[in-house]
Amino acid sequence: MADARASAQNLGAAGRRLWRRSTRGVRGTLARRKGLLAYFAILGPGMVAANAGNDAGGIATYASTGATYGYRLLWVMLPIAISLAIVQEMCARMGAVTGKGLADLIRERFGVRWAALVMLALLVANTGVTISEFVGIAAASELFGVSRFISVPLAALGVWWLVVRGSYRRVERVFLTMSLVFLGYIISAFLARPQWSAVWRGTTRPSFENLDSAYLFTIIALIGTTISPYMQVFVQSSVVEKGVRVEDYNLTRADVWVGTVFSISISFFIIISTAAALNLHGIGIETAADAARALEPLAGRYATVLFATGLLGASLLAAGVLPLATAYSISEAFGFEKGVSHSFREAPIFIGIFTFLVAVGAFVAILPGLPVISVLLTTQVINGLLLPIILIAVLRLASDRELMGERANGRIYNVAAWLTVGVVSALSVLLIVVTLFW
Repeated sequence: MADARASAQNLGAAGRRLWRRSTRGVRGTLARRKGLLAYFAILGPGMVAANAGNDAGGIATYASTGATYGYRLLWVMLPIAISLAIVQEMCARMGAVTGKGLADLIRERFGVRWAALVMLALLVANTGVTISEFVGIAAASELFGVSRFISVPLAALGVWWLVVRGSYRRVERVFLTMSLVFLGYIISAFLARPQWSAVWRGTTRPSFENLDSAYLFTIIALIGTTISPYMQVFVQSSVVEKGVRVEDYNLTRADVWVGTVFSISISFFIIISTAAALNLHGIGIETAADAARALEPLAGRYATVLFATGLLGASLLAAGVLPLATAYSISEAFGFEKGVSHSFREAPIFIGIFTFLVAVGAFVAILPGLPVISVLLTTQVINGLLLPIILIAVLRLASDRELMGERANGRIYNVAAWLTVGVVSALSVLLIVVTLFW
């Protein structure tokens, strides 16, 4: 239990507080309750991790996909949903079986060199995502009429102060609630009266008629924003933090699948609503205000305010939790002192990584003339390109019978998982080839 508690810290104080109160007495509750009530007692890791993709970069990616390609890329969301559930389930299962975080297991099983490679990929990917969150803050504030040169520095200082001072939990629930306004895209999709026959064709019939670099770029961005590398670290650590045992794991597995369905549903309807509101009228997405127009069937002239509120909440929440989770992961992988209660002198690497990510994200976000949507999409493509490195480590660990025992991956599960790695890797290579030679 001591090892489990120690490795659980890689999630970070800010991330852990999102569900800490709801998990008190989980074991006792599970012993007394069955069925649906027991599921709600353990609800959290899968739902939170799967929906982490619906942040600033995610919203921009899905909205841009609908506005540019209409319903033609809806089919991509089905294999992505299956892959997301498989990957998240593997990490959750490893957390329940081993009681250790992903970074800890990678260092123990593969050594420091492999851990360094994986953590480097995680750092690069998360730097990009952190930048996208501050770009989201800038875009949201400008929709409210506040200059990014004012809002972004204040947001960076505020997030840094709240996390380092340990008071982030006082506001994180507010940010989380603000981001839930994106559920409005589901209602807006129906109110926009899309061509449901075209939606069906786009969902069931893969289209490769325009296989150019932009098309591949969008597909990889969809993969990268939905199956973000940091999410694997996030879900495994949360399972450890909750103290989930192997005998309770079936409920956590259900949580992973329910979270996946919920997350993909929102993503699916964002694409539909933007396709109906923008693509059919030949309107592309160049700014955050364009993305807000897809909410007009629901909110009318208040669509911009509704969108800006959700974007600001999602971006602020991720801007605090993601850099902190990254700092914990890297510090754990190499045995550095970690924790928000430590001073810079006591934990220089931990505080330094967190500060670096926040500072870089804020600096890039205030650069003049920054193309918001392009930056958000590019960071998700970087996620997609680096994703295979994380997935290979996860697959090797989840298939290790010495580590996982009877809970190791079966043959069918391994085929599906390795197919995910193969497809993402092939798309990455194809994108590079098409970009260079077409």
